[in-house]
Amino acid sequence: MWQLDYPWLLLLLPLPWFGYRYLPDYREARSAVRVPFFAAMSRAVGEAPSQAGTRSNRWQLLLNLLVWGLLLLAAARPVYVEKPIERQQPVRDLMLAIDLSQSMETTDFTDASGQKINRLVAVKDVVHGFIDKRKEDRLGLIVFGSGAYPQAPLTLDHASLSLLLDDTGIGMAGPNTAIGDAIGLSLKLLDKADEPEKVVILLTDGNDTSSAITPDHAAQMAAAKGVVIHTIGIGDPAAEGESRVNLQSLQQIAEATGGKFFRAEDRNALNQVYDTLDTLTPHQVKTLSHQPKKDLFWWPLGAAIVLLALYHLFAWLRPQLSNVRQRQEA
Repeated sequence: MWQLDYPWLLLLLPLPWFGYRYLPDYREARSAVRVPFFAAMSRAVGEAPSQAGTRSNRWQLLLNLLVWGLLLLAAARPVYVEKPIERQQPVRDLMLAIDLSQSMETTDFTDASGQKINRLVAVKDVVHGFIDKRKEDRLGLIVFGSGAYPQAPLTLDHASLSLLLDDTGIGMAGPNTAIGDAIGLSLKLLDKADEPEKVVILLTDGNDTSSAITPDHAAQMAAAKGVVIHTIGIGDPAAEGESRVNLQSLQQIAEATGGKFFRAEDRNALNQVYDTLDTLTPHQVKTLSHQPKKDLFWWPLGAAIVLLALYHLFAWLRPQLSNVRQRQEA
């Protein structure tokens, strides 16, 4: 469909008529020879005095009105509006923080075939399924052990994210557990995002032993920034030292930020956790629409220029043709 960006300019269409109707003729004073026998001279040459200007030339008057209308139409900027182009943009950023400490090597999980596998292999398998479900969200990956490190920035390229998840290995971030540092790094990366909803999913099987910032303080910072943290504990709370998962601390982190705490003792429970998280953080996208416009003003503008050019060309050729005809008749 087409439309005018400035249709109010068409209100000026009657302006030439008002000028023609109410403004006096333009007259220019010139020196001339006055003779008392002007009427006799006119009869002798067979010519009668006529009034100059557009009032005596209807074709020129119509041309002027038509050109005025075309110029106003061009100034009103006609455009052709094409079909809208829609683009979907995610409104949520999800940061996955996964523990790679030495305790993740414990083989107390089973795969689909019933074979014993370590905790990290089970986590990777479940997280891959979670990533596949979050096609419209930007996902990032942080790994932590003795320190916290960004493995993948927030991205919609989930295939690359899955490859980077596969590249993670036990102990690559150090043997200890730094939960507070993992939360702090997640907040730092999420600060660069513009999306209104920001979520951290933190999974660990141990107790914080090497963070520069305590998990409680990191949770308070997250709450102040409006970042929701869901925590998942998969370790043994009865173990000793760093292998003992601090379920109470994980629950406090989740409660402080408005998130949920989950306890996953086996692979099936871990699957259920991520299914629940998928329900808690449903897909949300923002649809952006743009309608391209093609300018059409050059059509009426070009028509006005062509009409004026043809008129002046005809006005120049007319006396030339008249002289040629008179010579032929002579």
